[in-house]
Amino acid sequence: MSDPQTWDLSKTALITIDLQNDFIHPKGAYGRAGQGAEAIAALPERVAPLVKALRAKGGVYISAQFTLVPGPDGEPLIAPHLKQLRPFLGKGDFEPGGFGHTVVDTLQPADFVIEKVAYSAFYQTRLEYIMRAMGIDNLILGGIVTNGGVASTLRDAHLRNIETVMLSDGCAAFRQDVHDATLLSLGTVTHQMSCADASAWLEKDV
Repeated sequence: MSDPQTWDLSKTALITIDLQNDFIHPKGAYGRAGQGAEAIAALPERVAPLVKALRAKGGVYISAQFTLVPGPDGEPLIAPHLKQLRPFLGKGDFEPGGFGHTVVDTLQPADFVIEKVAYSAFYQTRLEYIMRAMGIDNLILGGIVTNGGVASTLRDAHLRNIETVMLSDGCAAFRQDVHDATLLSLGTVTHQMSCADASAWLEKDV
């Protein structure tokens, strides 16, 4: 893995996974169901300055957003395991164009929005097309949950020989021990950096 200090930041994107209203906003699907975690709620404010710093160096911000495609009757197409795990999900939740599907206000606007239907932001999405078209070689990654969408996206990037930095405190899970275990398990596939260290890196004069 190449040292991030050698990266061309104009060829780098910051991508957040699932930092959208239905997961985080009190009026979103998870908020209405009483599902949440302080560590998750804190992420947008922590990551937003990095978006600004990277844009100042010519990089871009990509928001990957979990999507439930509505069927002909308006009911979302939900995988059986997800329906069992999250029985409160219903019509309108995570629907493209809706309030809940949208990236949280703190991170708006994204330069690109990726609709994703599974954990990884690479699975059946236009992410790779956008990266090629924009000449993006490297990814800085944060979001939720560390052991789900974040881990899957990082591993898929690694399989594609895409260099990554994982924001160690720019990601979160519903349990801290799960977050910590995932950081340990991903140590061989990605660089890891705190948001404070990433800010110093991105704002450094070169």
